[in-house]
Amino acid sequence: MKWLAERGARLARREEGAYRRYVTDEQRRQPGCLARQALYKCLIQPTSCGTFLSMAQAAIVDQLLGPLLTLEEWSDLPEDVPGELIDGRLVEEEVPDYLHEVIVAWLTRELGNWAEAARAIVGGSEAKFALSATRGRKADLTVYLSGRRPPARGIVSVPPDIAVEVVSPSPRDQRRDRREKMDEYASFGIRFYWLVDPQQRSFEVYEAVMGAYVRRLQVQSGLIQALPGCPGLRLDLDAMWAKVDALEG
Repeated sequence: MKWLAERGARLARREEGAYRRYVTDEQRRQPGCLARQALYKCLIQPTSCGTFLSMAQAAIVDQLLGPLLTLEEWSDLPEDVPGELIDGRLVEEEVPDYLHEVIVAWLTRELGNWAEAARAIVGGSEAKFALSATRGRKADLTVYLSGRRPPARGIVSVPPDIAVEVVSPSPRDQRRDRREKMDEYASFGIRFYWLVDPQQRSFEVYEAVMGAYVRRLQVQSGLIQALPGCPGLRLDLDAMWAKVDALEG
């Protein structure tokens, strides 16, 4: 049974590394994070009842950080089971509010109308992308330009040409969309990354250059008549923000 205790220790060290990578100093001072730190120390340090304690604590790690899954297991989850795959664990994804969904719907309509003539393919928010062996993400919208297409079924390992994220106001969501996904999408090979931020009333377009995104466009209002990589596409930001104003007013 010694191997079970060793497995628990290895698991704890790996989770501690992920924890330190993705949790800010301010978040670490919160009670829940302090409890996680104590749990990591208990798992790593030998105890008088090491085998059974490690097994129990490993189960608690699953409850705190999400269950371990392979890409295939994540892909096969039922549609009503939410979550993205981060370092091999199923983690909570963004819970969008209605304002978020109104913007996504507006962009879907505008992109969809343009795509008919441009022979592009526009996909929604439940498409699952295999960014690496242990990481799977969902974007609010994705676009494959003319001549490219994803597989019709199953997890997608072909990077789209455009990924779109509508940024939610929470610090966690801001960090995910502006830092984590920006690095991950560039490494995956997504050429263009659009960020729509309703709080700042900004629309940003980034292009991948040598594995990192460079901002090509940042606009807050008006009619965008030329979008990188999308000839013929025009976006009226005033019309989009009017949808937001109507909802908030």
